[in-house]
Amino acid sequence: MFGLTENLEKATDETLMARSAKGNSRAFGILYDRYAGKMNWYFLRMLGKDAEKARDFTQDLFVKLAEKPHLFDTGKKFSTWIYTVAHNMCKNEYRKLSIRHHVNGEDIGAERTIADTQAKDPAMEVDKNTFEKMLEIELGLIDENHRTAFLLRYKEEMSIKEIAEIMGTSEGTVKSRLFYTVKKLSEKLKAFEYN
Repeated sequence: MFGLTENLEKATDETLMARSAKGNSRAFGILYDRYAGKMNWYFLRMLGKDAEKARDFTQDLFVKLAEKPHLFDTGKKFSTWIYTVAHNMCKNEYRKLSIRHHVNGEDIGAERTIADTQAKDPAMEVDKNTFEKMLEIELGLIDENHRTAFLLRYKEEMSIKEIAEIMGTSEGTVKSRLFYTVKKLSEKLKAFEYN
């Protein structure tokens, strides 16, 4: 497909991953450039806006890709596959956090109190930045499956079918999660509705 003067910049993600599996570091570098920012953003949103943790997870993800490129399922789109791997990494982290929460008895309701107080304050300035902050807080309070479906659909603009593949569930389940999440968020963020 590509000659000696191959132009990897224009290659598909799947071709680049196949080249990476054969030891082509330039192909891997191009994939990294295409996806590192997206993956960092995804981890940032999924892991409570912890920038350091998001960077670490992004790094770990690409280390996995570099060390085990043969794990790529050539029957899938690369973008769907990499989000599936990222989603599974987040699920594992949630399990660890859940175990720590039960052991330490941590209170995760503090953010809820802040969100409720701000939402009830009629003097709160209704602008895009405030809305984004409130949306982040409310997304943080929704379970991981609903949050993931919402972020992949409305932030990453993926299709229902792609989200179902990533999450290993049916399209109907994805639609249900999206409906529930949008309904819940619209209730919580009612103060931002324009009359």
